[in-house]
Amino acid sequence: MTTTSPKRITQRELESYLWGAAVLLRGLIDAGDYKQYIFPLVFLKRLSDVYDEEHAAALEMYGDEELADLRENHRFAIPDGAHWVDLRKVTSSVGTALKAAMRAIESANPNTLTGVFGDGEWTNKDLLPDATLSDLIEHFSTKTLSVANLPEDELGQGYEYLIKKFADDSGHTAQEFYTNRTLVHLMTMMLEPQPGESVYDPTCGTGGMLISTVAELKRQGKEWRNLRLYGQELNYGTSAIAKMNLFLHGIADGHITHGDTLAKPAFLDTHGRLRTFDVVLANPPYSIKTWNRAAFTKDPYGRNMWGVPPQNRADYAFLQHIAKSLDPRTGRAAILLPHGVLFRRDEIVVREGLVKSDMVECVLGLGEGLFYNSPMPAAVVILRTQKPPERQGRILLIDASKEVARERTQSFLRKANQTRILDAYQAFEAVDGFAAVATIDEVRERGYSLAISSYVTSATDSRASADGESLDVALRKWRATAAESDRAVEEVLAMLGEEVSQ
Repeated sequence: MTTTSPKRITQRELESYLWGAAVLLRGLIDAGDYKQYIFPLVFLKRLSDVYDEEHAAALEMYGDEELADLRENHRFAIPDGAHWVDLRKVTSSVGTALKAAMRAIESANPNTLTGVFGDGEWTNKDLLPDATLSDLIEHFSTKTLSVANLPEDELGQGYEYLIKKFADDSGHTAQEFYTNRTLVHLMTMMLEPQPGESVYDPTCGTGGMLISTVAELKRQGKEWRNLRLYGQELNYGTSAIAKMNLFLHGIADGHITHGDTLAKPAFLDTHGRLRTFDVVLANPPYSIKTWNRAAFTKDPYGRNMWGVPPQNRADYAFLQHIAKSLDPRTGRAAILLPHGVLFRRDEIVVREGLVKSDMVECVLGLGEGLFYNSPMPAAVVILRTQKPPERQGRILLIDASKEVARERTQSFLRKANQTRILDAYQAFEAVDGFAAVATIDEVRERGYSLAISSYVTSATDSRASADGESLDVALRKWRATAAESDRAVEEVLAMLGEEVSQ
């Protein structure tokens, strides 16, 4: 074993242990890059300690070292020289040794661990001197990460803690790999994943939304091991973290791939069409403009069925990809999007097609700050391919802008906030000042705008203006328009800056 006596690790000890590694990297690399180096080391240590644990169990059973080393006694193979104890002996070119060990483990487990350690610059001594890497190895050697000491659930929770801590520490890069977990939990509860279903996230980041479906089934005491999880992520390092994250949560049937979902979707059926899924949870990148709009106009997968979004915002390209990826009978999706998708004029054609499809079941407007490190308000769009008869031709709109809690600089949903929103969604009825049900004809009369403030009003509001619109409604509209205007100005300034620099 790589440490002295094994000891059950508490959650507080685990968090301190994990964050202690990040402290060793401060001043050497950007906080946004911590994850590229700490996560692979944690995973390598876990693999080695679990291998030792399995070896000890097999040795006790067979009483023979060679039998204990047989492949069938281990979840993962660890080649000679790639074990943690081997790396502790290295005193020079530590990064080279680490990289060689990681690649050897990936090669020895081609069906499960290909690419799992990412592409960190381990051999760059200017970035990671031997002394720093040796300190990291010794730091991680202070605890034994066996299953007995640290069950998968608890290690997975520690991993999620570290992801959030990196988001706190890195600031501007946080949205790339962290989505507010209280909001993810709400979205998962709204979709009600069931045992045996397939779950997909086309922009999966570190895999948090996929893991949330497993956590929800565990919470309900239902079978979770037969969930089939699929994710695609553009950032190679982040997709590697997602693979590690699933393994550390004990999820065996997880399929994470690296690539551009819009340009080259990874999951296809035997006929080359998009594979469809029971559940889709997603937080696509916000209004990206560097995407191949020209290719989307003749998309071979038919994802432009409602139209082609403008070049400067691909939000509806992702939304149409998700809609096309839903199972025609069981499919349902929860998509976290910028609020502007509900009313922006340059997306009206695509939004009209979306509304007419009658796949929109609910539009949920949330309070400010739930996009990590961003004040802008978020919206969740719920799609369902087969609505219950009583919901067909109708859309529920919920104004949950006040259902948000704040502590220091963080915004989140308390259990009471989640419960109120979930109850309104399940009831699918108008609630004064909180929820409204609109027919597709009513949405058409409003120019296919899904701006929630146009539908959800309070009959008891005494501060009505002369034209019947309340000050609260007018203020919300003004804020949304102002935010959209600010973003447009920023885009123009950025474009001008690019032209000047050329």
